[in-house]
This record gives sequence, C-alpha cells and structure tokens, in this order.
Amino acid sequence: MNLKLAAARGVNIQDSQLFLRIAAERLSIVRYVFLVQIEDGIATAAQRASLEYADAVLIGWPDENNSEVVQVNDDQLKIIREHVQLMEDYIKSFSQMEREKDIDGMTDTLIRISERVSEIRRIYQPSFPLPTFAEIRRVVQEEWDEDMDKINSEQAASL
Repeated sequence: MNLKLAAARGVNIQDSQLFLRIAAERLSIVRYVFLVQIEDGIATAAQRASLEYADAVLIGWPDENNSEVVQVNDDQLKIIREHVQLMEDYIKSFSQMEREKDIDGMTDTLIRISERVSEIRRIYQPSFPLPTFAEIRRVVQEEWDEDMDKINSEQAASL
C-alpha cells in the first residue's frame, strides 16, 4: 500500500473512511478475477464457498455516509491499516497464483482476503451481521452434497 503515491494522485489519505472504499473495491476485483477463472468448469464446493463468502462480505456494502458507518478512532484506524496491508499481501499472492493457474491456492487466498475485508467492515459497521466462512462453507457443502446426490441418482437411473 503506497500512500505517498495515492496522495500524489490526489487521494485524500487523511480521510478516515478511505479504507472502507478500498477494501470493497479490492475484494470486488479479486472476486471477479476468481469467478472468471472458475466459470468454465463445475465449481467445487470449496470454490463455491469462497465465492459465496466474498459475496456475503460485500452484500449491502455501505458508503461512507451510511448511518451505520461509524467514525473510527486512531487505534481502530491502525488496526484497519494492518488488515489492509495483509489484504494487499494476500492479493499479491493471489495474482501470482492466477499466473500459475493455481485455482486451489486462489480459492484459499480469496477466503483470506475476504476475512481481512470482513474485519475492516466490522470496524466501520459494527452492527452489520457478517457470517463466518465456516457458516458459509457448511451451507454450501450441504447444497453441493444435494446436487451431487441428484446427479448420481440420475446417472444410476439411466443405467
């Protein structure tokens, strides 16, 4: 995260709400890249879950003027910056995995990026109920198992 470069480009780096926008934009981009990578095949339960988790974190994303968004103090801003730095580190890894066509690695890393963004959102919007990845994974796995049972039943019936 290069704040000097951002400031040179006219970004108000003193804006305490800046990272609320950055987190949503970065996760949206990574989510889209991941979706493009998996769209040609049948997504695994893990891939579906990681995508659903990113969606859950982004759903209803508030703008900085939303009444549920709180003003952060200096200690919270420090924590937010740490999450943003971790998010950016994961995004670098994600990009490398994309070049290497490491879909499994991208799947795991999308979860890590979404977790960082979720933590950022929790600070800015503490009253918004965010699910955990484990909760999303459990639901997606149940749906996946049902889908696979239907496919197996159809195949067995056709024999």
